[in-house]
Amino acid sequence: MACGKRDPKPGDLIEIQRSGFQHWPLYLGDGYVIHVTSEDESIPPLSAGIVAILRKKAKVKMQLLKDVVGNNGFRVNNKYDHSCPPFSVKDIIRRAERYIDTEVPCDLLESNCEHFVTMLRYGERVSIQAKRAIRSGSSFTRKLFTVALGGAAVAAAPAGSVAVVVAAASAALADRILRAFI
Repeated sequence: MACGKRDPKPGDLIEIQRSGFQHWPLYLGDGYVIHVTSEDESIPPLSAGIVAILRKKAKVKMQLLKDVVGNNGFRVNNKYDHSCPPFSVKDIIRRAERYIDTEVPCDLLESNCEHFVTMLRYGERVSIQAKRAIRSGSSFTRKLFTVALGGAAVAAAPAGSVAVVVAAASAALADRILRAFI
């Protein structure tokens, strides 16, 4: 598994570190990558992914790796090779080339750039950063519900151990509400 190297081979996943997230293209060879991005060529790379997500659609483009990376750091990161065998390089490239200049759905949690390139390499859409976002989002929401419900309940409850019981009950209620939606 190539992970952390800067000398990509055709079919490798490239992890580009951007502010607060990673962008994922797939290396095609001869300095080119394929990736999903905004359709608008005038948008800088850092903002292109955000625009694509807001518009819920993205364009699959073949571009030079150096242009996609810009001033950001990058590395080869085929991190799923241990759990998901990749297609042959020939099949990966053939699958990728069919998407060039097409429009694809774009959604931060279900269809982002990492989902796209893992689908090309492995045949499965996987995104650890999406899973992480879902976990931290649900954790934040759980805390918010707990504070909102617990705070209101504690404010209305008498002082002492009853307040603790009411707060615990409201935390459990918040957890049940969240499980219904997540």
